[in-house]
Amino acid sequence: SRTIGSTLQFYFTGEKCEILQDMSRHLEAILKEKSALSKRLIKHGCQESLPIEATFHNCIVELLAEAVTFTEKLESHLQSVRSIPQIPHMMNNMDTTLSKTEVLMIELEKLTEQILKWEELQKKVYSN
Repeated sequence: SRTIGSTLQFYFTGEKCEILQDMSRHLEAILKEKSALSKRLIKHGCQESLPIEATFHNCIVELLAEAVTFTEKLESHLQSVRSIPQIPHMMNNMDTTLSKTEVLMIELEKLTEQILKWEELQKKVYSN
């Protein structure tokens, strides 16, 4: 039943991985245009002044702050998405670690039993 669970978990992880890779490709395509867009925005701002009514200046400042925050978060999310191809390797490492932990638990149980037997033997020797 553990192998079936592992297989299902790996299948669903693979499906999620494909979806995230598609998202990654989409976001990378957006980033490729980011540089060109930034250049256009800087060039436009340096050459012309857009007439913005004073009542909207505060809104523009807030909008620019939101744009900066969005860009920072986008970079962070893209780094996360770029790490997706490593997930199957990480899953294999987790399975290996789990197996090693199970072996160590069995060995610990055996050692505990031996210690308890030794302790009983010591009590008998000292009582005699």
